[in-house]
Amino acid sequence: MTPAATPTRRSGWVAAALAGILLLTGCGTAATGDDAPPSDNNPESVPAASPATASPGDVTLPPAGAGFDYQLGGAYSPPAGATIVVRDRTAPPAAGAYGICYLNAFQTQPGEASGWPSDLLLTDASGQPVVDPGWPDETIVDSRQSDQVAAVVTPWIQGCADAGYRAVEFDNLDTYTRTDGALTRDDNLRLARLLVTAAHGAGLAAAQKNAAEDAPLLRAQAGFDFAVAEECAAYDECAAYTDVYGSHVLAIEYPDTLGAPLSEVCARPDRPASLILRDRKLVTPEASGYRYETCR
Repeated sequence: MTPAATPTRRSGWVAAALAGILLLTGCGTAATGDDAPPSDNNPESVPAASPATASPGDVTLPPAGAGFDYQLGGAYSPPAGATIVVRDRTAPPAAGAYGICYLNAFQTQPGEASGWPSDLLLTDASGQPVVDPGWPDETIVDSRQSDQVAAVVTPWIQGCADAGYRAVEFDNLDTYTRTDGALTRDDNLRLARLLVTAAHGAGLAAAQKNAAEDAPLLRAQAGFDFAVAEECAAYDECAAYTDVYGSHVLAIEYPDTLGAPLSEVCARPDRPASLILRDRKLVTPEASGYRYETCR
């Protein structure tokens, strides 16, 4: 999505249908060993999460449990206490904060399909582009061609590193659920592994975005380091992330789906350590409808 776009939940509607996957893949046990949350709120340098995606050096995870802001609708000075800031790759990182660079890696940004090689965009039997039903201006990328797709996205990853970001967030990991079987989980997992390897090679930590039902596989087989989750409290999915990433989960909720006062959500024992409430369009503070609240 572009900085002016309205975010949408990418994975909630498949979570119920695929809930059994969490049990089959071993999700639901406490994090241990390398997956255990750190003991303090300081950024930590750790080896890349999976031997298959190991980088030449270490990457630095965002500080566990720290305040953060989600600024995909436009960059602005972070609110007090927000030491982690997520921005679109077209915006510079926030000065003095741990910056996370947003990439729409598995489907095109609105209006940007023409910038992709046409043979890397998924088409149906009639040759028409396959679009995200919830985002008809975003065309799904053909993850079966993982090497070629990674060749397009890797320069964006390096651009995030060159701009001074510390991590990269990959969106739409679950596009395979919206293609009537044309793409598979393995297709997206293969591409995710390549992208995480590229991120680690650029010195960036890699964040899983949404796709709660695939968290165990994305951590173990693709090597993601932490997670960014939209509406996990609203859809009762937060444990799917925290069981895998411990306190390294950044959760964003929206007023129209939360279904409870933020104070009540913040008091839940299973909520992620870093959780904020933002307006659905993620607008800047001077815009009508801006909303930013935290559990602190």
